[in-house]
Amino acid sequence: MTTSPQHAEATAYWTIGPEQGELRAEELRRPGDDEALVRALYSGISKGTELVVHRGAVPQCVAEQMRAPHQEGSFPSPVKFGYLSVGVVEEGPDGWPGQTVFCLHPHQDRYVVPVSALTRIPDGVPPRRAVLTGTVETAVNALWEAGPRLGDRIAVIGAGLVGGMVATLLRTFPLARLQLVDLDPGRKELADALGVDFAHPDDALPDCDIVFHCSASEGGLERSLKLVGDEGEIIEMSWYADRKVTLPLGEDFHARRLSIRASQVGTVARARRHRRTSAQRLETAASLLTDPVFDAFLTGTSAFEELPGVVERLSGGTLEALCHVIEYPTVIESRATETTR
Repeated sequence: MTTSPQHAEATAYWTIGPEQGELRAEELRRPGDDEALVRALYSGISKGTELVVHRGAVPQCVAEQMRAPHQEGSFPSPVKFGYLSVGVVEEGPDGWPGQTVFCLHPHQDRYVVPVSALTRIPDGVPPRRAVLTGTVETAVNALWEAGPRLGDRIAVIGAGLVGGMVATLLRTFPLARLQLVDLDPGRKELADALGVDFAHPDDALPDCDIVFHCSASEGGLERSLKLVGDEGEIIEMSWYADRKVTLPLGEDFHARRLSIRASQVGTVARARRHRRTSAQRLETAASLLTDPVFDAFLTGTSAFEELPGVVERLSGGTLEALCHVIEYPTVIESRATETTR
């Protein structure tokens, strides 16, 4: 293990109340024998879940299940939450220092975690793109859950970050049909970048074998029931937090023998649970990011010091983003040095 005497402080983002966040200094402890000190390069804002936390809307009945792996504090606040961090190992066991890694860690400039919590980023994956590892993992889990087959007809409803990720992975499958469905006609630009057919909900084709629902809206889930074929399956990937959803489960729901199945990344999908660990699932996700098509999801960058304002703008709707990337000081300083040479 390499060591350094400098371990004074770290800075992390905390939600301190409904619609309120701030950067806080905290003590940074020295890593133990099987731990690593990571210096953050980038982190990504997982807009859907993180804004639920920002608004203080995590239901108490699932507060424990919704804890992020390295979260501190408790819902609703104060809480340090987040899970899309990429950095470089500064200290750790032999073979780890200098490695670029992904970690399910909140927004923080330096942190200490067990090396078992780190996923090595493969050569050919830029660190900025690697913040998407956790979201790709969510899509991988959903595909393991659904088990798409040769010649399937599939719709993905909701062309946001998660829905777009699902469609990106499915575009390489030997399907008969794949449509990315969204109310916003502007999402066609994303679909075109991914090489996927786009459709407005009114124009989406029915009789699907599988529908992945990712819009987090009552209307989107209701449309899923219309698009899925008889005895077909809806994979529900949206999280509604404390919102109530009403569905027409009368009508022909039972006659058509439809199924709605939840997919949640906290547990490996049942079809792979006995043969894959969460760490192996993350490794799979990281390996897929060699494809530059994923850069279409990185829609903006801000400095770490601007993070509280960025979250506020995302919550208020004045900043649109799929995945907004937070850049840490060492990256900015390195770029400035390169510019002055």
